Amino acid sequence: MNGRRDRYLAISLGFSVLLSSVAWSQTTSFTATYQGQGHGATTCDTAYTITGEEPTAAGTFPVFLYMVGTTENWTNASATAAVQGMANLGYVAATIQYNSREFGLCPQISGKAMCIFDPKSSSSAVEALCSRAKADCTRGIVVGGFSQGAVIATLAKNTDARVQAVWGIGDGVAYSTFDLSSCMANGNRTLTSDRLRAVNGDRDAFTGKTQPAQQINLQSLTGFTCALGSSSCLQSNGSGWIIVQDDQTLAGDANHCYMRAGGCYGSQDSLDSGWKSGSSDWELNASLKWLTQFTTGSTKSAH
Repeated sequence: MNGRRDRYLAISLGFSVLLSSVAWSQTTSFTATYQGQGHGATTCDTAYTITGEEPTAAGTFPVFLYMVGTTENWTNASATAAVQGMANLGYVAATIQYNSREFGLCPQISGKAMCIFDPKSSSSAVEALCSRAKADCTRGIVVGGFSQGAVIATLAKNTDARVQAVWGIGDGVAYSTFDLSSCMANGNRTLTSDRLRAVNGDRDAFTGKTQPAQQINLQSLTGFTCALGSSSCLQSNGSGWIIVQDDQTLAGDANHCYMRAGGCYGSQDSLDSGWKSGSSDWELNASLKWLTQFTTGSTKSAH
């Protein structure tokens, strides 16, 4: 219970910091479209929506993309919070709709990632963003995602070398019965693990039903090994992995959807208030701030 009380104190402090940032941050909403991989397709054959925020201030900015999880709405609460947070930090930021109806193996999910992150296609999501007047992708692109969206994010650099770092919620090489190790394991993808932060719940039934299974999954994903039973294996630059503990969430259940109020049993349009406004390494604000070290030229402070 002491951990729970500490969480409430941290939330109050974090919320005050967030308010002081948002009070002077002004952003403008935008929408765009791109051609993604549709249901049962192997090409980029379907129009999808991009929903974003960008700084109102004059200038150009690095870019952030976020992808939701399987069956989720691309403008749900966690996606919207991540996008707004990065826009407040000086990014052209957007959540990307894609065919989230179905999961799949490496070929299917890699195809979705290709359609989103193909720098050679004017119809890709990344080029729709990089072509915006306020975007400067030479300053770097950073990416976040949840579940299947985390897999897409982790594979993004396979296609676009401008991707500098990735934050994955519910990330891994194994999802239930799906083995993604051939494209997701450390060394089997272009993104190096010193540019990846993976944050999973200790009761995540998709990426590991027990703490040891969760740790094995994350160690396979990142190549970073810590003592058995560790809840964190962050490296000197903040990359690595974190296993969120039950008592760190206000619901007391760190499952696959720990960022929601009530976890996976709660609405995707409600958030754990600690995750949204706190400052611990596993929470939203710290993860967004971690991404900012890998781009240049952002005109907003991370504080």
